[in-house]
Amino acid sequence: MKRPFALVGLAAAVFSPLFSAGPSYEASIAEWRAVREAKLKADDGWLTVVGLHWLKEGANRVGSGAGMEVPLPKSAPAQAGVITLKNGVARFAPAKSANITLNNAALSQEVQLKPDVTPQYDRLRAGRVTFFVIKREEKFGVRVKDNDSEARRNFAGLRWYPVDTGWKVQAKYTPFDQPHKVTFDTLAGLKEQDESPGYVTFEHGGKQYRFEPVVDGNEFWFVMRDQTSGKSTYAASRFLYAPLPKDGVKKSGVIEIDFNKAENPPCVFTDFATCPLPPPQNRLAVAVTAGEQMYGRQH
Repeated sequence: MKRPFALVGLAAAVFSPLFSAGPSYEASIAEWRAVREAKLKADDGWLTVVGLHWLKEGANRVGSGAGMEVPLPKSAPAQAGVITLKNGVARFAPAKSANITLNNAALSQEVQLKPDVTPQYDRLRAGRVTFFVIKREEKFGVRVKDNDSEARRNFAGLRWYPVDTGWKVQAKYTPFDQPHKVTFDTLAGLKEQDESPGYVTFEHGGKQYRFEPVVDGNEFWFVMRDQTSGKSTYAASRFLYAPLPKDGVKKSGVIEIDFNKAENPPCVFTDFATCPLPPPQNRLAVAVTAGEQMYGRQH
């Protein structure tokens, strides 16, 4: 979904940056960035993702041996088991002597697997290798993680723009009369749908801009692109989170948006993520020179 940048200033009320630089703010951003990097480098973090394999209906063999429908890294058993997909339900039968665990408990019999779209989804483990079922639209796949992945071992650290308080803004949130359905294209070629409860307007450099979030837990989540994309930042998108309005998403309010916390999506660090692309209304006609820059690993 590559369309021209379409966001311009609207008549809605907007708010300008209202913050001054200070060591406490800069320290808080440094701490936030250190936590983000630590999560990436952690066991089972995005740097450990080494595979994504879509399941076919019926039996799908799992293991490091030749010809497996779900191949695992060489450290895993040659035959770890079989995932059987039938009518939207995935079941896993472990191979004998494969020493597979399910949610950290030894597994010796066939079980139904909860995919990642459900709370507390099921994780299978073979040594340092973790694998689990994901669901995207009506497709099911298996994501594989290896704590000794090349990406994790060779991680070179994140790169950021200097902290700029001019990109920490107070913005006006305006709810829609009815939630607006948002369709995200993804780098995996799938479409994902969510709902936006409203839109946000802000001002920078004397111009007004508007974009739309979806709700993720207790935060707004913006999938965005701007005029640094493909130059100093990742071409596809960046993610940004902001707190919900204090009176909830059904009422107008003021929220703080800190573009110094704009971050790269997981697909920057692995080829096996299904990252959403920004909808047209979130392609900002401004260079957001704040937040995370492109990682050294290029696509």
